[in-house]
Amino acid sequence: MGVKKKTTIGGQALFEGILMRGPNKTSMVVRKPDGELEIKEDTTKPIASKSKIFRLPFIRGIISLIDSLYMGVNAIVYSTSFYDDEEDEEPGFLEKKFGDKAEAIGTGLSIVVSLALSILIFFFVPTIVTSFFKKFIENTILLNLIEGFIRILIFLAYIYLVSKMEDMKRIFMYHGAEHKSIHCYENGDELTVENVRKCSRLHRRCGTSFIFTVMIVSILVLSFFGWPNPFVRLLTRLLALPLIAGISYEINRLLGRSDSVIAEILSSPGLLIQKLGTVREPTDDMIEVAIVALKEVIPENEVDDIW
Repeated sequence: MGVKKKTTIGGQALFEGILMRGPNKTSMVVRKPDGELEIKEDTTKPIASKSKIFRLPFIRGIISLIDSLYMGVNAIVYSTSFYDDEEDEEPGFLEKKFGDKAEAIGTGLSIVVSLALSILIFFFVPTIVTSFFKKFIENTILLNLIEGFIRILIFLAYIYLVSKMEDMKRIFMYHGAEHKSIHCYENGDELTVENVRKCSRLHRRCGTSFIFTVMIVSILVLSFFGWPNPFVRLLTRLLALPLIAGISYEINRLLGRSDSVIAEILSSPGLLIQKLGTVREPTDDMIEVAIVALKEVIPENEVDDIW
């Protein structure tokens, strides 16, 4: 057994594959329909590296979220490309219209649509529903608490429904393989299928935990904005999103690097959501994918990825 540590390496489950991102490299490993592994490696060029301002506390959380979202969408598109219908060789509208730029434009549109739907479902709907309680409740703090509670219920319902989809079940299993492999690496153990299988499938730095933290932080932050008319409420929630994301990121960083009892207690709701919804036990062949992806991004200098 090697030296235990907390790593900055993180990952994302893809369609029949895994994305791993290290301090210097990014790798995507996808198991193709024929069973072979397709490995794509690239140099990590985070947006935060372009300016010292982007690395400041709170600001780095916003930048990291944008960076991860863009890379994540690109990675998912890449992983699904191996399972496209081979008979469908007719170029789509974007390919005909924009040629080589079609993929980048498609990714951008996917991000815009995803953000728009997220804002509609998790911010617009809860605030409109809570408006009906205004007839009976005048306390603005209580109204914001109700809105936050409705937002959390919608989030949990969304996780539950998504977890019932067959394709998503496999992605959640790859999610488990990603977490297990990182735990094994952090424990200082050799990256083998047997060693990885023994590790926990839950991880404090998971995106699921981050989103739940955003839900909780939004309740606290938005309570300071009172309860104006619906249009102003939606506007304030949109304007407060960067602040909420920045605070949530810093909280997740602190919880991820601490082994204290307080950190364990505060992390437990996010870990429970992972356990019940977004992270499942992987098969050995999924663990193999995670190990290959992780090994590709481990830096030669062991201290480069210390959290």
